[in-house]
Amino acid sequence: MERGDCLQRLMQALRCLPGVGPKSAQRMAFHLLQHDHEGARRLVERLDEALKKIRRCRSCRTLTELETCRICADPGRDRSQLCVVETPADVFAIDRATVYKGLYFVLHGRLSPLDGIGPEELGLDLLEKRLAEGEVKELILATNSTVEGEASAYYIADLARRFEISVSRIAYGVPVGGELEYLDANTLVHAFQGRRVV
Repeated sequence: MERGDCLQRLMQALRCLPGVGPKSAQRMAFHLLQHDHEGARRLVERLDEALKKIRRCRSCRTLTELETCRICADPGRDRSQLCVVETPADVFAIDRATVYKGLYFVLHGRLSPLDGIGPEELGLDLLEKRLAEGEVKELILATNSTVEGEASAYYIADLARRFEISVSRIAYGVPVGGELEYLDANTLVHAFQGRRVV
């Protein structure tokens, strides 16, 4: 089958999505073109609409259509707690799966000097201003357990301590239903360091 430039460009464009390699992109392209023209049109319209309307919340930097997201605008949220996360997807995951009712601050990445990502790129100047206002009493660090995520957490913890704000780190360790013999060493180390009294 001959593939023109248009089809190749479509497959290449689909590969920008996480986890989508050449074969998956090819399957998606053929499915949309062969079986779901209406779905393809809807996808284009929704993506175009999202690119035009969605921006960062002026307070927490998560993605929203509004100037202030629904979480930051909710008067029922605990404004004394601020959870720092790497991505808007983390906000969604935490808010859906936990009983946390505080506010968030989204970094949109993590410190990585080798990649040119420093405090400015993560909006830490905005976080510092927010902490200086005095409303936040506890800062909860929920960055990923990677070298960059840990470095970001330590940097932000130092920043919070300048304002005498209590800093905590979410625990990492054994997943519910997990068996110890199958866990890697780092997970076990974090599990023991994050242990609590029962």
